[in-house]
Amino acid sequence: MDSNKPHNILDSSGINRTIERMAYQIVEQNGGAAGLALVGVIRKGDYIAGRIRDAIKRFDGAHIPLGHLDITLYRDDIATAGPTPLVRKTDIPFDITGLTLVLVDDVCYTGRTVRAALDALMDFGRPRAVRFASLIDRGGRELPIQPDYTGHCVEIRAKERVMVEMAEDGHEDRVFVMGAPDGWKPGED
Repeated sequence: MDSNKPHNILDSSGINRTIERMAYQIVEQNGGAAGLALVGVIRKGDYIAGRIRDAIKRFDGAHIPLGHLDITLYRDDIATAGPTPLVRKTDIPFDITGLTLVLVDDVCYTGRTVRAALDALMDFGRPRAVRFASLIDRGGRELPIQPDYTGHCVEIRAKERVMVEMAEDGHEDRVFVMGAPDGWKPGED
């Protein structure tokens, strides 16, 4: 594969099918929707979490609490993020204590984003359990963190990037692989 040309993994209908399947798995493995809440990692994880919540509502009728989590200040590479890292608003409008949280992100790579998200979540209470859902698992872990729910697994070279574009950002829904831009370092997904 020419790494300078995009290689498509999922189109819009593929993303929709994948999210529906993940939603069913989450409810089934929890024994129902009771006691579940979704927390999406800002930016694309919160879009995916919202779509999972909508899918659960369609097939189960349950309204699952949804939160959005910014992990910027919890990252272990914050010192290299520049003088003014972009911090977005975390919004978890419910008490997480005692709930089974499903942390949702777009791509699982090194595991460092999930580690930061777990640290951030603990500032909000003590959930009964935390599960992790990732639309794409690209492998290459640096930390012992694995998704409990995976939409799609891909094997790509370290210098390639998995790109997720979504309608919520004004793009057509799609997932593709690209060669890394100049200056990109592994672990920035």
